[in-house]
Amino acid sequence: MFTGLIREIATVKSFVGSTLTIKSNYKAHLGDSIAINGACLTVVKVNNDGFSVELSPESQKLLAIENYKGEVHIEPAMAMGDKFEGHIVQGHVDTIGEIEAIKNNGNSFDVFVKVKKEFITYIVPKGSITIDGVSLTVNDVDANSFRLTIIPHTMKETLFKSYKKGSRVNVETDMFARYVAHIINHQKSSSLSWDEIDAISTSY
Repeated sequence: MFTGLIREIATVKSFVGSTLTIKSNYKAHLGDSIAINGACLTVVKVNNDGFSVELSPESQKLLAIENYKGEVHIEPAMAMGDKFEGHIVQGHVDTIGEIEAIKNNGNSFDVFVKVKKEFITYIVPKGSITIDGVSLTVNDVDANSFRLTIIPHTMKETLFKSYKKGSRVNVETDMFARYVAHIINHQKSSSLSWDEIDAISTSY
């Protein structure tokens, strides 16, 4: 589990086949889970100046893979006793979003992101969302896009400073919104009533 607070902007040394090698100050251990641009990946090799992870063909197909070069966001998985900030992030990227526009408001930036319509269901106004591993709050939601407001500190200290119209980003929607939508959809498609479900449960 992650929090969506970026711990370091690391550098990609190489990406050959399925192996992504990262130069980082973070001292990783073999088998560690580390979110890179929001995707939970497993450390398969530890190097003197960083670590390597492996991306399956499925991951490479799902992610905005063109961003796994130059600089990347990294966040190690939470450990027991860590202070919890941000929001609950699984590191499971749902879809790729596209930056539609970035508007400078002087003391903040409005960032408009377009996603496939089926994912709008899981994006809630004033709810949480993760963009390339960064925990953010959704301001407005439209038919197939949403608006974020980024403070100058976040713009400066993350890769948001390099985004422009047309940039693709990894999007993880709010876990709780996904769960609620799944339960509601399951109830609609199920032929069992709640009384029947209760009766089955109490029979054990």
